[in-house]
Amino acid sequence: MSLPKDLLPVLIKQTPASLLVAFALLSHPALAVDAIPDAVKDSSVEVAKESPKESMFQAGISYFARVSDRLADSVTGKSDELINRAMEVIGVRYRWDAELPQSGLDGSSFVGYVFKDKLGFLLPRKSTQMSRVGKPINREELQPGDLVFFNTMRLTFSHVGIYVGDNKFIHSPSKGTSVRVDDLGSLYWDKRFDGARRLDGSDNLGDAERQELLNEVNKLKRKSRNL
Repeated sequence: MSLPKDLLPVLIKQTPASLLVAFALLSHPALAVDAIPDAVKDSSVEVAKESPKESMFQAGISYFARVSDRLADSVTGKSDELINRAMEVIGVRYRWDAELPQSGLDGSSFVGYVFKDKLGFLLPRKSTQMSRVGKPINREELQPGDLVFFNTMRLTFSHVGIYVGDNKFIHSPSKGTSVRVDDLGSLYWDKRFDGARRLDGSDNLGDAERQELLNEVNKLKRKSRNL
């Protein structure tokens, strides 16, 4: 599926960044095969079967809505796989501003790595930006795969982890530590709990943050051309 260039700026402003990421991945087959969830791939087939009776803009919005459903389903339906992948990274040392297990992972890069590696779901780089992706949920509603946030630096949403169930979460805590599982009910983390989000394909990112995420997509596309 392709859209006229003059419509892209409009879509970028009005469409959740996570859906734009999915669209960008689908638009490049070499990248889509390796990076995007099977459930999202299936949505492109459904769209192709429909007759293009609506305008290109409406078709684009409809397409993104379909992908949104698939992304939400992929996170919920594959939570076990997601958690298993996160558990495989236990023991990797904390390293600020690193993005791969080989070199280390900080709090937000650990979360970003797991979601990208397992689901092809590209999240913003910073935990504060991640706190604006998906929908907010109460602590009592937590399910495996949800993001949990903490105020660890006297700043809201300054740390993030992945809820794994049984009131526990996995994360990369701080310098001198490594990826591990902790209890939300412990005195330290309970006091600093700052909210939770469930990824559903929506976001409240600003234009600059959205563009930053799309730049990452472009980097992935350039890399795929060299494969």
